[in-house]
Amino acid sequence: MLKELKNIFFILSISLFIFLTLKYYFSDNNKKNSYRSLMLIDQKIENFSHNVILLGDNTKNIIEYVEKTKDKNKKNYNFWKLLENNE
Repeated sequence: MLKELKNIFFILSISLFIFLTLKYYFSDNNKKNSYRSLMLIDQKIENFSHNVILLGDNTKNIIEYVEKTKDKNKKNYNFWKLLENNE
C-alpha cells in the first residue's frame, strides 16, 4: 500500500512539473519576452560593433623568401646516391 502511494506521488509530481513547465513555455508573456530579448541582442551587437577598436596591420613584407643560391657551399645530397655509395 505504501509503495503504491509513493508511486502515485512520484507520478503526480512529475506530471505537475511537466504541466507547469509547458504552461510557462507556451504562455504569451514568455513569447513577448523572448521576442524582445532577440531584438535587444541585435541592437547590442550593432552598438558593440561601432565601439570596437580596430588595430593596424603590421604584417606587410614580413615573409622572407629564401633562395637556394644563397648558401653556395652547401652540398646537395640525393638519398639513393648515398645508399649506393655505402656498399
